[in-house]
Amino acid sequence: MAAKDRDRFSTATRLRLLGEQTAARVYRSQSRRQDRRSRLTGRAAFLALIVCSLVVALAYPMRQYVSQRDEIADQERLAQQAAEHTEELRDEKARLQDNAYVRRLAREHLHYVLPGETGYTVIDPDAVKERTGESDTDDRPWHSNLWDGVDSADRD
Repeated sequence: MAAKDRDRFSTATRLRLLGEQTAARVYRSQSRRQDRRSRLTGRAAFLALIVCSLVVALAYPMRQYVSQRDEIADQERLAQQAAEHTEELRDEKARLQDNAYVRRLAREHLHYVLPGETGYTVIDPDAVKERTGESDTDDRPWHSNLWDGVDSADRD
């Protein structure tokens, strides 16, 4: 027994036992960490699956919600414009109830004159040409205008 006790308390034996115990602890620790990692990986995968499912499930309704909100905003804008136009028409109707306003419009747009007044209309030839799109065809001989008309008819 003395040799066994001596062997049991020798430094080499103690170091070997200590190394084996440390290796066993490290192995147990690594296996626990791997178990934890595998559980976390499964949980993470399940969580990722749930999140992806929610994103896919909510994507279309959110798109519809946003587009409907845009449509509502457009319709509100159109309703506001219609209300403003209605108000303008009411104002115009109220103005047309006034005889002085109607007389002024008749004088401006229809060139009416009151009894005893003389009405004049001045026509600016340049303004007429610009409005009708005519060119200086009046200065050319008649046969040039005739051939231009034939040429333009031929192109059409």
